[in-house]
Amino acid sequence: MILVTGAAGFVGSRIVARLAEQGAQPRALVRDAASARSRLPQSGAEIVVGDTTKPETLDAALAGVETIIHCAFITADRKPGPGVNYYETNTTGTRNLVAAARNAGVQRICVMGGLGTKPSKPGSYMEGRYEADQAVKQSGLTWSILGPSIQFGHGSAFFNGLAGLIKSVPVVVPVVGNGKLKFQPIWVEDVTTCILKLAQEPAPYDGRVIEVGGPEILTYNQVLDLLMQTLHVRRIKAPGPKPLVKLGAAMMSVVLAKPPITPAAVELFDFENATDLDSVERNFGFVPRSLRDYLATNGLN
Repeated sequence: MILVTGAAGFVGSRIVARLAEQGAQPRALVRDAASARSRLPQSGAEIVVGDTTKPETLDAALAGVETIIHCAFITADRKPGPGVNYYETNTTGTRNLVAAARNAGVQRICVMGGLGTKPSKPGSYMEGRYEADQAVKQSGLTWSILGPSIQFGHGSAFFNGLAGLIKSVPVVVPVVGNGKLKFQPIWVEDVTTCILKLAQEPAPYDGRVIEVGGPEILTYNQVLDLLMQTLHVRRIKAPGPKPLVKLGAAMMSVVLAKPPITPAAVELFDFENATDLDSVERNFGFVPRSLRDYLATNGLN
């Protein structure tokens, strides 16, 4: 049996749906069953209520599980607040999960990580994600980690946030840094295909961190241009020093329930968010969809 944590989330819900379509009957770990049922298949999946930050809820969820696909992470687009604690969920939650998995006799854990995850400043968002990866690598379980670049698709927080920022300003769009930082956007459905291969065809992937991106590398400026073209609007891009942008993000996080950018998200601009252009084809045997093609066909839906 496969257990998917974070099963009602952006990637997790797609993984559960794909497994259900295959007849695999996955188990979906969620915090709120009523809310999850609106996002998950009505049949073919077992919904269980639990929380990686509450170890006492994990034993029943892990009973009979052979493989975990771990997606229960708080992403950097969400601002901290009640129920949103990066370290508690991402780091402590992962440690709780691997400890419970060992006790339950789970064989394998596949993790939805991020491209470029590495040590960072103590207490930072990226440091917490790095510590989560280390907990998995040191767990004693057979493991693999998928590290995608920024993901696009229906419900993408990164692209919806940028689109909201573009639409909210009449003339000038603030840019983090000089706008030349590289990204390699990848379709969430292609990410789903990749992580299912880690779980279902594990031999080539065990013990590896595999970073993936789409078929085109774009600068941040180019991403903004594509979004403005899709929205049929024109804005002036105004570069801004990262410390100033981070201050602005902190201020927006105070006054807005859903700020277009958070201080944690600004950390993603500390490193190039790109890898080899053939990373998906080389590791998984297919060519991923491009952001340009998706936007031309689907817009920002």
